[in-house]
Amino acid sequence: MEAAILIMALLFVAFVALGVYVTVKVVGAAKRGVEHTVTQARRTVEDTTLRARSVGQPGVAGQLAQLRLSLRTSMRATQEALQARLAEDASLRESLALFERLSGHGHELDDELRRLEREPDKRKIADRMPELRERTERITHSADSLRWAARDRARQFADDDLSSLSQQIEMESGALRDWSVKGPTTGERPSRDDAPGHPAPHTQAPQAQAPYVQAPQAIGPKQQPVTYPWQKAPRPEATS
Repeated sequence: MEAAILIMALLFVAFVALGVYVTVKVVGAAKRGVEHTVTQARRTVEDTTLRARSVGQPGVAGQLAQLRLSLRTSMRATQEALQARLAEDASLRESLALFERLSGHGHELDDELRRLEREPDKRKIADRMPELRERTERITHSADSLRWAARDRARQFADDDLSSLSQQIEMESGALRDWSVKGPTTGERPSRDDAPGHPAPHTQAPQAQAPYVQAPQAIGPKQQPVTYPWQKAPRPEATS
């Protein structure tokens, strides 16, 4: 009796622990989903605001917004391109590591541009604009180089695979047209009398020819013919 009570208590504790574990996992997944949704919404709002500032605000404020928008767009496109190809091409891990280092400089520049948007002294900001524009162009150029290199690599792999497939198809097509080796579509090979380079023997008299005897068939289960979805069903024979 005591053993049964102990087993039931252990099972109860195990079920409680499993329920707590599943609950923690579900809550964590829901929390990550909410955080991802909030991050995406915040990013969309910021991008929309930057587009509006780059178009609607003249002077230094519009230039800062344009620099931030260009930086964020280039970095995000490169990150998505590298991560999308990483599962198919493991050699992009090094490129992704380089991009992570580049992202550190990009975040630093974006934070600096954000602080300068609240700077009241617009003259000092105007003096720094050439240096800020040059830093932005260097970072975006590096990000664009990684992104286009990854795309060119993927396209080259696709072209090589297509070329190899085309060669295999041409070889198979040539084999299908090789009538000197294979017979017609019925699968029969040409006889030796018809083969090139072999003279035809003298025709024997009809009485000297051996009668045609059908070869015995192997005893075994009758094989069902292979059907394909594009074949038409055979018509039933007409009965009298």
